[in-house]
Amino acid sequence: MKTLTTSFMALLCAAAMAAETSPYFAIHVVDDATGRGVPLVELKTTNDVKYYTDSAGYVAYRDPDLMGGEVYFHVASDGYLYEPEDMFKYRGVRLTPRPGEEAEIRIKRINIAERLYRITGQGIYRDSELLGKPTPFAARNGRVMGQDSVQAIPYKGKILWLWGDTGRPEYPLGGFASTAATSLPPSLGGMAPSVGVDLNYFVGQNGFAKEMARGIGEHLIWLDGFMVVKNPAGEEKLLAHFARLKDLGTLLEHGLCIYNDDTNTFDRDAAWDLKLTAPRGHPFKVSTNDGEYFYFPDPYPQLRVRATWEAIHDPAQYEAWTPLAPGTHDVKEAPQVERDSDGKAVWKWKPNTAPVSSGEMLDLIKKGTLREDEQWNRTVDADTNEPIVLWGGGVVWNAHRKKYIMIANRGFGKPSFLGEVYYLESESPEGPWQRAKKIITHAKHSFYNPVSHPFFDEEGGRIIYLEGTYTDTFTDAVPTPRYNYNQIMYRLDLGDKRLWDDSQGK
Repeated sequence: MKTLTTSFMALLCAAAMAAETSPYFAIHVVDDATGRGVPLVELKTTNDVKYYTDSAGYVAYRDPDLMGGEVYFHVASDGYLYEPEDMFKYRGVRLTPRPGEEAEIRIKRINIAERLYRITGQGIYRDSELLGKPTPFAARNGRVMGQDSVQAIPYKGKILWLWGDTGRPEYPLGGFASTAATSLPPSLGGMAPSVGVDLNYFVGQNGFAKEMARGIGEHLIWLDGFMVVKNPAGEEKLLAHFARLKDLGTLLEHGLCIYNDDTNTFDRDAAWDLKLTAPRGHPFKVSTNDGEYFYFPDPYPQLRVRATWEAIHDPAQYEAWTPLAPGTHDVKEAPQVERDSDGKAVWKWKPNTAPVSSGEMLDLIKKGTLREDEQWNRTVDADTNEPIVLWGGGVVWNAHRKKYIMIANRGFGKPSFLGEVYYLESESPEGPWQRAKKIITHAKHSFYNPVSHPFFDEEGGRIIYLEGTYTDTFTDAVPTPRYNYNQIMYRLDLGDKRLWDDSQGK
């Protein structure tokens, strides 16, 4: 009787499992070298219906008209390639989708950096969840649809993540005064960066990510230049630069703000003259013979200030790495270049003087104020030997290379305007930054404000993690569902031989 009962229960279980067979056909796109799922791969049918793999590389496919018969899927992803190409130049595969079954597509990674997962936004593992696959974490809080330009700061035992403009599901306009979340660092039990970032958002009463800096004022409020420093009482505090804008081109005010540990908001600390150059970007500390400084790359050349409470609050103590004559504040209005007795431009740290951005440097050269051979960086693409203009990025010290490394965009790049990402390094934090190796490419989309996270470094700094904002902004590209205007994490192995191969440029 016991045997009959056991057999009957087994039949019931089998029947229940059959009834619960997924109605979806699982398509798993993986890196042919590692077997890891690849996010952001487009699968397109012959009638132009598009599907995009989630952060685990899955698509949950279900089209009632096409189940059970062969379906052709074009396979495409920036920085990856499906092989082979057929006689008509198509790259794709024929599959027969059936409920509950699964197919694997293997693609070759062309990027030197490896795409890992999407960090922000809705439906990061949507397809995996529909297929009943295990995922690193449950659905996110914060009701976030999209987030722009990350800042990540280790602060009081946690990593504080902050973003700019943030999209919500209820209306096309969302939060415009900085949103934030925290996560635990891996050293304190947090998720390994190869797996994901388990974000815990600060939220408002409606459950949407709250505006952390709304108390500063109205309109757009952007925060960057975060610095952890002790106040006069010896307490560790988090300071940042704020910019309050009427629109993208109209700055209303800027200055310093301070993180309120009790309310988890940013409060106004000091307002500065609009003409003063802001300490922007992702600062990092540098120890010099003259003391410890915060350096602000955006990218170079930029600013630095002593890493003390008093110096940070005194605009006169900020120094620019610049060729301009001391006291020059307006780069556009007939600026003068400081020259030595031999007539050469003098690049050095100068207080009360404006820095020169990459774009401004080109203008100075065009006007004849600065000679082309007097550029500080004179950066070239390692593969093509073409001069390039660096855009937004970040710099950190790397223990493996024993050098300062930069992750930055190429402005006016090819094939994308702001989607080409480069790796550079220098013996000195001032640079020069000359050899630039492309590690990430995009056909049309932007991937701007990239930055590496040294608190995630592995194997003594040989493995680094970096992210940027994937978006159609500044392009004519079609927005990618769920991925658009969100952060994507990449991993870069500094031991990869391709990173040091510049034979194409020789």
